[in-house]
Amino acid sequence: MTDTQQQKNDFTQGSIAKNILNLAIPLTVAQLTVVLYNVVDRAFIGHIEGIGRDAFTGIGLVMPVTYIITAFANLCGTGGAPLCSIARGRGNIQRARQIMGCAFSLLVLLGVALTALFYLFHEPFLYLVGGSPETVPHAKSYLLIYLAGTIPVMISLGMNPFINAQGFGRTGMMTVLLGAVINLILDPVFIFLLHMGVQGAALATVIAQTCSAIWVLVFLQGKKAILRLNRTDMALDLPILKRIISLGLTGFTFSITNSLVQALGNSQLQAFGAAEGGAMGDLYVAAMTAITSVREIILQPLQGLTQGAQPVIGYNYGAGQYSRVKKCIFFITWAGLLYNFTVWLLVMLLPQFWILLFNDDPALLDVGVKTLRIYFATFVFMNFHMSGQNIFVALGKARHAVFFSLLRKVILVVPLMLLLPHLWGMGAYGVFASEPVSNVVGGMACYLTMLLVVRPELQQPDRPLPSLSNS
Repeated sequence: MTDTQQQKNDFTQGSIAKNILNLAIPLTVAQLTVVLYNVVDRAFIGHIEGIGRDAFTGIGLVMPVTYIITAFANLCGTGGAPLCSIARGRGNIQRARQIMGCAFSLLVLLGVALTALFYLFHEPFLYLVGGSPETVPHAKSYLLIYLAGTIPVMISLGMNPFINAQGFGRTGMMTVLLGAVINLILDPVFIFLLHMGVQGAALATVIAQTCSAIWVLVFLQGKKAILRLNRTDMALDLPILKRIISLGLTGFTFSITNSLVQALGNSQLQAFGAAEGGAMGDLYVAAMTAITSVREIILQPLQGLTQGAQPVIGYNYGAGQYSRVKKCIFFITWAGLLYNFTVWLLVMLLPQFWILLFNDDPALLDVGVKTLRIYFATFVFMNFHMSGQNIFVALGKARHAVFFSLLRKVILVVPLMLLLPHLWGMGAYGVFASEPVSNVVGGMACYLTMLLVVRPELQQPDRPLPSLSNS
Protein backbone atom coordinates (compact mmCIF):
# COMPACT_ATOMS: atom_id res chain seq x y z
CA MET A 1 0.00 0.00 0.00
CA THR A 2 1.36 3.45 -0.93
CA ASP A 3 1.74 6.38 1.45
CA THR A 4 -0.93 8.26 -0.53
CA GLN A 5 -3.45 5.49 0.09
CA GLN A 6 -2.60 5.39 3.78
CA GLN A 7 -3.11 9.17 4.11
CA LYS A 8 -6.58 8.87 2.65
CA ASN A 9 -9.26 10.25 5.01
CA ASP A 10 -6.77 11.69 7.50
CA PHE A 11 -9.05 13.13 10.20
CA THR A 12 -6.25 15.14 11.81
CA GLN A 13 -6.67 17.60 8.93
CA GLY A 14 -9.49 19.96 7.96
CA SER A 15 -12.64 21.18 9.67
CA ILE A 16 -13.93 19.08 12.57
CA ALA A 17 -17.55 19.75 11.65
CA LYS A 18 -16.94 18.88 8.01
CA ASN A 19 -15.10 15.65 8.88
CA ILE A 20 -17.90 14.55 11.19
CA LEU A 21 -20.75 15.54 8.86
CA ASN A 22 -19.07 13.86 5.87
CA LEU A 23 -19.47 10.61 7.80
CA ALA A 24 -22.57 11.41 9.86
CA ILE A 25 -24.88 12.45 7.00
CA PRO A 26 -24.36 9.31 4.89
CA LEU A 27 -24.41 7.21 8.06
CA THR A 28 -27.70 8.81 9.13
CA VAL A 29 -29.23 8.10 5.73
CA ALA A 30 -27.91 4.56 5.98
CA GLN A 31 -29.28 4.01 9.48
CA LEU A 32 -32.65 5.50 8.59
CA THR A 33 -32.73 3.09 5.70
CA VAL A 34 -31.93 0.17 8.01
CA VAL A 35 -34.93 1.18 10.10
CA LEU A 36 -37.05 1.14 6.94
CA TYR A 37 -36.39 -2.59 6.61
CA ASN A 38 -38.60 -3.17 9.63
CA VAL A 39 -40.70 0.01 9.88
CA VAL A 40 -41.94 -0.19 6.29
CA ASP A 41 -42.92 -3.81 6.90
CA ARG A 42 -44.91 -2.73 9.95
CA ALA A 43 -46.59 0.13 8.09
CA PHE A 44 -47.70 -2.12 5.22
CA ILE A 45 -48.75 -4.92 7.56
CA GLY A 46 -50.73 -2.52 9.78
CA HIS A 47 -52.89 -1.58 6.79
CA ILE A 48 -53.76 -5.12 5.65
CA GLU A 49 -57.54 -5.18 5.44
CA GLY A 50 -59.31 -7.10 8.19
CA ILE A 51 -56.26 -8.31 10.15
CA GLY A 52 -54.12 -5.18 10.14
CA ARG A 53 -54.11 -4.38 13.87
CA ASP A 54 -53.55 -7.99 15.04
CA ALA A 55 -50.86 -8.55 12.40
CA PHE A 56 -49.18 -5.24 13.35
CA THR A 57 -49.22 -6.26 17.02
CA GLY A 58 -47.75 -9.64 16.06
CA ILE A 59 -44.84 -7.93 14.34
CA GLY A 60 -44.27 -6.05 17.60
CA LEU A 61 -43.58 -9.43 19.19
CA VAL A 62 -40.82 -10.04 16.64
CA MET A 63 -39.05 -6.79 17.55
CA PRO A 64 -37.18 -8.27 20.54
CA VAL A 65 -35.74 -10.88 18.14
CA THR A 66 -34.55 -8.20 15.70
CA TYR A 67 -32.98 -6.28 18.60
CA ILE A 68 -31.09 -9.40 19.72
CA ILE A 69 -29.76 -10.02 16.19
CA THR A 70 -28.77 -6.34 15.95
CA ALA A 71 -27.08 -6.59 19.35
CA PHE A 72 -24.73 -9.34 18.21
CA ALA A 73 -24.01 -7.49 14.97
CA ASN A 74 -23.15 -4.42 17.06
CA LEU A 75 -20.90 -6.53 19.28
CA CYS A 76 -18.65 -7.06 16.26
CA GLY A 77 -19.18 -3.80 14.37
CA THR A 78 -19.14 -1.21 17.13
CA GLY A 79 -16.44 -3.21 18.89
CA GLY A 80 -14.09 -3.59 15.95
CA ALA A 81 -14.58 -0.39 13.94
CA PRO A 82 -13.38 2.08 16.63
CA LEU A 83 -10.32 -0.12 17.22
CA CYS A 84 -9.64 0.06 13.48
CA SER A 85 -9.85 3.84 13.60
CA ILE A 86 -7.40 4.03 16.51
CA ALA A 87 -5.00 1.62 14.75
CA ARG A 88 -5.19 3.66 11.53
CA GLY A 89 -4.55 6.85 13.50
CA ARG A 90 -1.39 5.23 14.87
CA GLY A 91 -0.35 4.17 11.37
CA ASN A 92 -0.63 0.43 12.11
CA ILE A 93 -2.50 -0.75 9.00
CA GLN A 94 -1.79 -4.47 9.47
CA ARG A 95 -3.25 -4.38 12.98
CA ALA A 96 -6.37 -2.68 11.61
CA ARG A 97 -6.80 -5.44 8.99
CA GLN A 98 -6.51 -8.15 11.63
CA ILE A 99 -9.16 -6.48 13.77
CA MET A 100 -11.58 -6.37 10.83
CA GLY A 101 -10.94 -9.99 9.83
CA CYS A 102 -11.38 -11.26 13.39
CA ALA A 103 -14.65 -9.33 13.73
CA PHE A 104 -15.98 -10.87 10.51
CA SER A 105 -15.28 -14.43 11.64
CA LEU A 106 -16.97 -13.79 14.98
CA LEU A 107 -19.94 -12.27 13.18
CA VAL A 108 -20.56 -15.34 11.01
CA LEU A 109 -20.25 -17.78 13.92
CA LEU A 110 -22.73 -15.79 15.99
CA GLY A 111 -25.14 -15.59 13.05
CA VAL A 112 -25.22 -19.38 12.70
CA ALA A 113 -25.83 -19.84 16.43
CA LEU A 114 -28.66 -17.28 16.60
CA THR A 115 -30.43 -18.72 13.57
CA ALA A 116 -30.46 -22.21 15.08
CA LEU A 117 -31.51 -20.96 18.53
CA PHE A 118 -34.54 -18.99 17.36
CA TYR A 119 -35.72 -21.69 14.97
CA LEU A 120 -35.78 -24.12 17.90
CA PHE A 121 -37.46 -21.89 20.51
CA HIS A 122 -39.43 -19.27 18.56
CA GLU A 123 -42.96 -20.13 19.77
CA PRO A 124 -42.37 -20.10 23.55
CA PHE A 125 -40.30 -16.94 23.08
CA LEU A 126 -43.18 -15.13 21.32
CA TYR A 127 -45.59 -15.95 24.15
CA LEU A 128 -42.97 -14.92 26.72
CA VAL A 129 -42.70 -11.41 25.21
CA GLY A 130 -46.42 -10.67 25.42
CA GLY A 131 -48.02 -12.74 22.68
CA SER A 132 -51.64 -13.87 22.63
CA PRO A 133 -53.45 -16.57 20.61
CA GLU A 134 -54.63 -13.80 18.24
CA THR A 135 -51.20 -12.27 17.58
CA VAL A 136 -48.65 -15.12 17.83
CA PRO A 137 -49.70 -16.82 14.54
CA HIS A 138 -48.91 -13.60 12.64
CA ALA A 139 -45.60 -13.20 14.46
CA LYS A 140 -44.64 -16.82 13.77
CA SER A 141 -45.43 -16.53 10.05
CA TYR A 142 -43.12 -13.52 9.79
CA LEU A 143 -40.32 -14.76 12.04
CA LEU A 144 -39.76 -18.18 10.46
CA ILE A 145 -38.96 -16.53 7.12
CA TYR A 146 -37.10 -13.55 8.62
CA LEU A 147 -34.64 -15.86 10.39
CA ALA A 148 -33.35 -17.08 7.01
CA GLY A 149 -31.76 -13.63 6.65
CA THR A 150 -30.01 -13.58 10.03
CA ILE A 151 -26.48 -14.00 8.68
CA PRO A 152 -26.91 -11.48 5.80
CA VAL A 153 -28.35 -8.82 8.11
CA MET A 154 -25.53 -9.37 10.60
CA ILE A 155 -22.91 -9.02 7.86
CA SER A 156 -24.59 -5.86 6.58
CA LEU A 157 -24.96 -4.24 10.02
CA GLY A 158 -21.75 -5.60 11.54
CA MET A 159 -19.32 -4.93 8.68
CA ASN A 160 -20.69 -1.61 7.44
CA PRO A 161 -19.03 0.26 10.37
CA PHE A 162 -15.66 -0.88 8.97
CA ILE A 163 -16.48 0.90 5.72
CA ASN A 164 -17.37 4.08 7.63
CA ALA A 165 -14.26 3.74 9.83
CA GLN A 166 -12.15 4.02 6.68
CA GLY A 167 -13.89 7.28 5.79
CA PHE A 168 -16.16 5.92 3.04
CA GLY A 169 -19.41 7.30 4.43
CA ARG A 170 -21.18 7.42 1.08
CA THR A 171 -20.34 3.81 0.33
CA GLY A 172 -21.65 2.84 3.77
CA MET A 173 -24.83 4.72 2.97
CA MET A 174 -25.21 2.83 -0.31
CA THR A 175 -25.02 -0.47 1.59
CA VAL A 176 -28.44 0.06 3.06
CA LEU A 177 -29.93 2.29 0.37
CA LEU A 178 -29.58 -0.63 -2.01
CA GLY A 179 -31.43 -2.95 0.33
CA ALA A 180 -34.08 -0.35 1.21
CA VAL A 181 -35.01 0.32 -2.40
CA ILE A 182 -35.37 -3.40 -3.02
CA ASN A 183 -37.42 -3.78 0.17
CA LEU A 184 -39.72 -0.88 -0.70
CA ILE A 185 -40.38 -2.32 -4.15
CA LEU A 186 -40.93 -5.90 -3.04
CA ASP A 187 -43.06 -5.21 0.06
CA PRO A 188 -46.26 -4.08 -1.71
CA VAL A 189 -45.73 -6.65 -4.47
CA PHE A 190 -45.43 -9.60 -2.09
CA ILE A 191 -47.94 -8.40 0.55
CA PHE A 192 -50.77 -7.12 -1.63
CA LEU A 193 -50.24 -8.13 -5.26
CA LEU A 194 -49.24 -11.73 -4.52
CA HIS A 195 -51.43 -11.85 -1.37
CA MET A 196 -48.60 -13.25 0.79
CA GLY A 197 -49.40 -11.03 3.82
CA VAL A 198 -46.86 -11.02 6.65
CA GLN A 199 -44.87 -13.79 4.96
CA GLY A 200 -44.40 -11.55 1.94
CA ALA A 201 -43.07 -8.75 4.14
CA ALA A 202 -40.55 -11.11 5.70
CA LEU A 203 -39.43 -12.49 2.32
CA ALA A 204 -38.93 -8.98 0.95
CA THR A 205 -36.77 -8.10 3.95
CA VAL A 206 -34.61 -11.23 3.60
CA ILE A 207 -33.95 -10.54 -0.10
CA ALA A 208 -33.08 -6.90 0.64
CA GLN A 209 -30.74 -7.80 3.50
CA THR A 210 -28.93 -10.35 1.33
CA CYS A 211 -28.30 -7.74 -1.36
CA SER A 212 -26.88 -5.33 1.25
CA ALA A 213 -24.56 -8.01 2.63
CA ILE A 214 -23.24 -8.81 -0.85
CA TRP A 215 -22.55 -5.11 -1.45
CA VAL A 216 -20.51 -4.86 1.79
CA LEU A 217 -18.41 -7.93 1.02
CA VAL A 218 -17.71 -6.83 -2.55
CA PHE A 219 -16.49 -3.42 -1.39
CA LEU A 220 -14.35 -4.69 1.50
CA GLN A 221 -12.61 -7.12 -0.84
CA GLY A 222 -12.23 -4.57 -3.65
CA LYS A 223 -9.47 -2.20 -4.71
CA LYS A 224 -11.04 0.98 -3.30
CA ALA A 225 -10.96 -0.20 0.32
CA ILE A 226 -8.03 0.98 2.45
CA LEU A 227 -8.44 -2.08 4.66
CA ARG A 228 -9.35 -5.19 2.67
CA LEU A 229 -11.08 -8.24 4.08
CA ASN A 230 -8.65 -11.12 3.47
CA ARG A 231 -8.83 -14.74 4.56
CA THR A 232 -5.34 -14.49 6.03
CA ASP A 233 -6.62 -11.93 8.57
CA MET A 234 -9.73 -13.86 9.66
CA ALA A 235 -8.18 -15.96 12.43
CA LEU A 236 -9.92 -15.65 15.82
CA ASP A 237 -6.95 -14.04 17.54
CA LEU A 238 -7.76 -14.17 21.27
CA PRO A 239 -6.27 -10.79 22.36
CA ILE A 240 -7.99 -9.01 19.47
CA LEU A 241 -11.21 -10.90 20.15
CA LYS A 242 -11.18 -9.78 23.78
CA ARG A 243 -10.72 -6.13 22.75
CA ILE A 244 -13.52 -6.33 20.16
CA ILE A 245 -15.95 -7.93 22.62
CA SER A 246 -14.95 -5.59 25.44
CA LEU A 247 -15.55 -2.45 23.38
CA GLY A 248 -18.46 -3.96 21.44
CA LEU A 249 -20.35 -4.65 24.65
CA THR A 250 -21.55 -1.04 24.48
CA GLY A 251 -23.44 -1.43 21.20
CA PHE A 252 -24.41 -4.95 22.21
CA THR A 253 -25.79 -3.81 25.54
CA PHE A 254 -27.72 -0.95 23.90
CA SER A 255 -29.55 -3.36 21.57
CA ILE A 256 -29.92 -6.29 23.96
CA THR A 257 -31.39 -4.06 26.64
CA ASN A 258 -33.80 -2.67 24.02
CA SER A 259 -34.90 -6.26 23.50
CA LEU A 260 -35.27 -6.82 27.23
CA VAL A 261 -37.23 -3.61 27.73
CA GLN A 262 -39.46 -4.28 24.71
CA ALA A 263 -40.20 -7.81 25.92
CA LEU A 264 -40.87 -6.73 29.52
CA GLY A 265 -42.96 -3.78 28.35
CA ASN A 266 -45.12 -5.97 26.11
CA SER A 267 -45.58 -8.48 28.91
CA GLN A 268 -46.56 -5.77 31.43
CA LEU A 269 -48.94 -4.11 28.98
CA GLN A 270 -50.59 -7.44 28.19
CA ALA A 271 -51.07 -8.12 31.92
CA PHE A 272 -52.51 -4.70 32.81
CA GLY A 273 -54.61 -4.71 29.66
CA ALA A 274 -56.08 -8.09 30.58
CA ALA A 275 -57.07 -6.64 33.97
CA GLU A 276 -59.00 -3.89 32.17
CA GLY A 277 -60.86 -6.49 30.12
CA GLY A 278 -61.48 -7.08 26.42
CA ALA A 279 -58.58 -6.79 24.00
CA MET A 280 -56.89 -3.91 25.85
CA GLY A 281 -53.68 -5.93 26.27
CA ASP A 282 -53.22 -6.30 22.52
CA LEU A 283 -54.19 -2.63 22.08
CA TYR A 284 -51.50 -1.43 24.47
CA VAL A 285 -48.91 -3.70 22.82
CA ALA A 286 -49.92 -2.26 19.43
CA ALA A 287 -49.45 1.27 20.81
CA MET A 288 -46.00 0.37 22.13
CA THR A 289 -45.10 -1.16 18.76
CA ALA A 290 -46.09 2.07 16.99
CA ILE A 291 -44.23 4.25 19.52
CA THR A 292 -41.09 2.12 19.34
CA SER A 293 -41.24 2.33 15.54
CA VAL A 294 -41.46 6.14 15.75
CA ARG A 295 -38.54 6.15 18.19
CA GLU A 296 -36.44 4.07 15.80
CA ILE A 297 -37.07 6.60 13.02
CA ILE A 298 -36.38 9.82 14.91
CA LEU A 299 -33.43 8.46 16.90
CA GLN A 300 -31.41 7.55 13.81
CA PRO A 301 -30.10 11.06 12.95
CA LEU A 302 -28.84 11.40 16.52
CA GLN A 303 -27.18 7.98 16.32
CA GLY A 304 -25.78 8.90 12.91
CA LEU A 305 -24.26 12.09 14.31
CA THR A 306 -22.69 10.47 17.38
CA GLN A 307 -21.55 7.30 15.61
CA GLY A 308 -20.30 9.30 12.62
CA ALA A 309 -18.08 11.21 15.02
CA GLN A 310 -16.51 7.99 16.36
CA PRO A 311 -13.92 7.50 13.56
CA VAL A 312 -12.95 11.19 13.76
CA ILE A 313 -12.62 11.13 17.54
CA GLY A 314 -10.83 7.76 17.57
CA TYR A 315 -8.40 8.73 14.79
CA ASN A 316 -7.46 12.02 16.46
CA TYR A 317 -7.21 10.35 19.86
CA GLY A 318 -4.89 7.70 18.42
CA ALA A 319 -2.82 10.45 16.78
CA GLY A 320 -2.62 12.42 20.04
CA GLN A 321 -4.55 15.42 18.67
CA TYR A 322 -6.43 16.10 21.91
CA SER A 323 -7.52 19.63 21.04
CA ARG A 324 -9.40 18.27 18.04
CA VAL A 325 -11.05 15.59 20.19
CA LYS A 326 -12.42 18.34 22.46
CA LYS A 327 -13.81 20.17 19.44
CA CYS A 328 -15.53 16.98 18.32
CA ILE A 329 -17.21 16.62 21.72
CA PHE A 330 -18.40 20.23 21.66
CA PHE A 331 -19.81 19.90 18.14
CA ILE A 332 -21.81 16.70 18.59
CA THR A 333 -23.22 17.90 21.93
CA TRP A 334 -24.74 21.10 20.59
CA ALA A 335 -25.76 19.72 17.20
CA GLY A 336 -27.50 16.83 18.98
CA LEU A 337 -29.38 19.15 21.34
CA LEU A 338 -30.66 21.24 18.45
CA TYR A 339 -31.89 18.17 16.60
CA ASN A 340 -33.56 16.60 19.65
CA PHE A 341 -35.42 19.78 20.54
CA THR A 342 -36.74 20.11 16.98
CA VAL A 343 -37.95 16.51 16.89
CA TRP A 344 -39.51 16.82 20.36
CA LEU A 345 -41.66 19.71 19.11
CA LEU A 346 -42.81 17.71 16.09
CA VAL A 347 -43.84 14.74 18.23
CA MET A 348 -45.64 16.82 20.83
CA LEU A 349 -47.52 18.93 18.27
CA LEU A 350 -48.36 16.19 15.72
CA PRO A 351 -48.85 12.91 17.61
CA GLN A 352 -51.73 11.73 15.39
CA PHE A 353 -49.52 11.85 12.30
CA TRP A 354 -47.03 9.38 13.76
CA ILE A 355 -49.62 6.83 14.87
CA LEU A 356 -51.52 6.97 11.58
CA LEU A 357 -48.38 5.88 9.76
CA PHE A 358 -49.00 2.37 11.09
CA ASN A 359 -52.74 1.93 11.61
CA ASP A 360 -55.93 4.01 11.51
CA ASP A 361 -57.94 2.06 14.10
CA PRO A 362 -59.76 4.71 16.26
CA ALA A 363 -59.08 2.87 19.53
CA LEU A 364 -55.36 2.57 18.74
CA LEU A 365 -55.20 6.24 17.70
CA ASP A 366 -56.73 7.35 21.01
CA VAL A 367 -54.39 5.29 23.18
CA GLY A 368 -51.41 5.92 20.91
CA VAL A 369 -51.63 9.72 21.07
CA LYS A 370 -51.75 9.72 24.89
CA THR A 371 -48.89 7.27 25.32
CA LEU A 372 -46.73 8.85 22.61
CA ARG A 373 -46.69 12.18 24.45
CA ILE A 374 -45.80 10.46 27.72
CA TYR A 375 -43.01 8.38 26.17
CA PHE A 376 -41.30 11.31 24.41
CA ALA A 377 -41.79 13.91 27.16
CA THR A 378 -38.03 14.26 27.87
CA PHE A 379 -36.57 13.14 24.53
CA VAL A 380 -34.18 16.14 24.52
CA PHE A 381 -32.15 14.50 27.30
CA MET A 382 -31.51 11.43 25.14
CA ASN A 383 -28.74 13.44 23.46
CA PHE A 384 -26.64 13.43 26.64
CA HIS A 385 -26.79 9.66 26.86
CA MET A 386 -26.02 9.07 23.16
CA SER A 387 -23.18 11.62 23.05
CA GLY A 388 -21.54 10.46 26.27
CA GLN A 389 -21.77 6.78 25.43
CA ASN A 390 -20.41 7.14 21.88
CA ILE A 391 -17.53 9.32 23.09
CA PHE A 392 -16.58 6.60 25.57
CA VAL A 393 -16.66 4.05 22.72
CA ALA A 394 -14.60 6.25 20.37
CA LEU A 395 -11.90 6.63 23.03
CA GLY A 396 -11.83 2.89 23.73
CA LYS A 397 -13.23 3.25 27.28
CA ALA A 398 -15.39 0.14 27.14
CA ARG A 399 -16.26 -0.29 30.82
CA HIS A 400 -17.75 3.19 31.15
CA ALA A 401 -19.76 2.82 27.95
CA VAL A 402 -21.19 -0.55 28.98
CA PHE A 403 -22.06 0.64 32.48
CA PHE A 404 -24.08 3.62 31.32
CA SER A 405 -25.90 1.56 28.73
CA LEU A 406 -26.90 -0.83 31.52
CA LEU A 407 -27.72 2.06 33.86
CA ARG A 408 -30.37 3.62 31.64
CA LYS A 409 -32.11 0.51 30.37
CA VAL A 410 -31.62 -2.16 33.03
CA ILE A 411 -30.96 -0.36 36.31
CA LEU A 412 -33.52 2.39 35.64
CA VAL A 413 -36.12 1.37 33.04
CA VAL A 414 -36.76 -2.22 34.15
CA PRO A 415 -37.52 -1.37 37.83
CA LEU A 416 -39.57 1.65 36.73
CA MET A 417 -41.67 -0.51 34.39
CA LEU A 418 -42.43 -2.78 37.32
CA LEU A 419 -43.02 0.01 39.86
CA LEU A 420 -44.76 2.94 38.13
CA PRO A 421 -47.89 1.06 37.00
CA HIS A 422 -48.73 0.57 40.70
CA LEU A 423 -48.30 4.25 41.66
CA TRP A 424 -50.98 6.95 41.45
CA GLY A 425 -53.29 4.61 39.56
CA MET A 426 -51.16 4.84 36.40
CA GLY A 427 -51.69 1.23 35.33
CA ALA A 428 -50.45 0.51 31.79
CA TYR A 429 -49.52 4.18 31.32
CA GLY A 430 -46.81 3.73 33.95
CA VAL A 431 -44.98 1.40 31.57
CA PHE A 432 -44.70 4.23 29.03
CA ALA A 433 -43.69 6.75 31.75
CA SER A 434 -40.53 4.79 32.59
CA GLU A 435 -38.80 6.08 29.44
CA PRO A 436 -38.83 9.86 30.16
CA VAL A 437 -37.60 9.33 33.72
CA SER A 438 -34.66 7.23 32.52
CA ASN A 439 -33.80 9.78 29.81
CA VAL A 440 -33.18 12.50 32.38
CA VAL A 441 -31.41 10.50 35.08
CA GLY A 442 -29.42 8.17 32.80
CA GLY A 443 -28.57 10.83 30.23
CA MET A 444 -27.18 13.39 32.66
CA ALA A 445 -25.28 10.76 34.68
CA CYS A 446 -23.59 9.46 31.51
CA TYR A 447 -22.61 12.83 30.07
CA LEU A 448 -21.33 14.39 33.29
CA THR A 449 -19.26 11.30 34.07
CA MET A 450 -17.82 11.37 30.55
CA LEU A 451 -16.66 14.96 31.06
CA LEU A 452 -15.02 14.09 34.39
CA VAL A 453 -13.27 10.99 32.98
CA VAL A 454 -11.92 12.34 29.68
CA ARG A 455 -11.13 15.93 30.67
CA PRO A 456 -7.77 15.27 32.42
CA GLU A 457 -6.41 13.26 29.49
CA LEU A 458 -7.60 15.77 26.89
CA GLN A 459 -5.89 18.62 28.73
CA GLN A 460 -2.51 17.26 27.55
CA PRO A 461 -0.73 19.08 24.72
CA ASP A 462 -1.11 17.60 21.23
CA ARG A 463 1.55 15.07 20.20
CA PRO A 464 3.50 15.43 16.96
CA LEU A 465 1.76 13.48 14.21
CA PRO A 466 3.25 9.96 13.77
CA SER A 467 4.83 8.81 10.55
CA LEU A 468 2.76 6.21 8.68
CA SER A 469 3.93 2.62 8.81
CA ASN A 470 2.68 -0.78 7.84
CA SER A 471 4.15 -2.31 10.97
